[in-house]
Amino acid sequence: MIGFNVAPFIGPELEYIKRAVDNHKICGDGEFTRKCKQWIEKNTGTKEALMTTSCTHALEMASLLCSIQPGDEVIMPSYTFVSTADAFVMRGAKIVFVDIRPDTMNIDETLIEAAITDRTKAIVPVHYAGISCEMDTIMEIARRHNLYVVEDAAQGIMSTYKGKALGTMGDFGCFSFHETKNFSMGEGGALLIREQQFIEQAEIIREKGTDRSRFYRGEVDKYSWCDLGSSYLPSDLNAAYLWAQLEVAEEITSRRMELWNQYDTGLRNFGKFQVPTVPEECKHNAHMYYIKVSDLAERTELIQYLSERDIKAVFHYVPLHSSPAGRRFGRFAGEDVFTTQESEKLLRLPMYYSLEPEQVDYVIRQIKTFYGV
Repeated sequence: MIGFNVAPFIGPELEYIKRAVDNHKICGDGEFTRKCKQWIEKNTGTKEALMTTSCTHALEMASLLCSIQPGDEVIMPSYTFVSTADAFVMRGAKIVFVDIRPDTMNIDETLIEAAITDRTKAIVPVHYAGISCEMDTIMEIARRHNLYVVEDAAQGIMSTYKGKALGTMGDFGCFSFHETKNFSMGEGGALLIREQQFIEQAEIIREKGTDRSRFYRGEVDKYSWCDLGSSYLPSDLNAAYLWAQLEVAEEITSRRMELWNQYDTGLRNFGKFQVPTVPEECKHNAHMYYIKVSDLAERTELIQYLSERDIKAVFHYVPLHSSPAGRRFGRFAGEDVFTTQESEKLLRLPMYYSLEPEQVDYVIRQIKTFYGV
């Protein structure tokens, strides 16, 4: 069976985990948490990176830093994971869904301004498949309307837009290190902060609402409860697993790009379906390779056909606005022209670091055979 995903394992992970245990420091902000934080800051250029227990929690922290209050509105695409919306709904916000572009599956930047009201507080672009949204336009709209921008870059580490790392252009950026991502710590994430003014507040939120980070740095003689917060620090055991991959991040990305290009060479000119669009100004990270077939019925048939040949291919998000919670906590601004239609066509193919070129060739052959070629 060719699985859809296999979490990366490089080799030193267990050695690093043992080192964390031997150091008697397995809770948050140990040696490996610091190494991961420093790597993100160096490789993205962000002002500050704080490791978190998940991208969900990074988004929750961003929501708190944006001072989201009941009745505020937050604009985002409906084609995203539930965490994108949950983080703001938990603060009492109303989610305003905007249609997507059919080429990149990202939020349609030309529809954002029409969705803004006097209650709008933030825009949350989601960089689908590690391919950037049109950030220049989004940032210009946000500046004119005095809105926060929170980049959901869960899939976007090591991707860029016009040379800028995803997650660094908005006020806040959120990465995921879930086991399905290019680099994994099982469950984990990071919050990227652009402006110095938010760093101390973010540290307090992350440390259960206390100024314990300042205490550890010797800046105060004791720490106390200062504000809202929760336990957002990942275990150093998880960070140790991640660090083994970040050490060879270029190698992992290069390998994934080879596999992505192999799919693309075999399928781009086949003519039976659509393949990913990568705008010229975007450099992606080979997070996924997908195809978009004619309709839901064809996709269902193809998934079954591949499964019978030991290939696990999967569809992705069910649009949030069509879910019970989406109807309760949000509304769709304008018309759903592409969100539902395109989501029902999309099929993700196996993509992971240890996938072999021969397996990719097999997937390509079976897809072509399905279409009678």
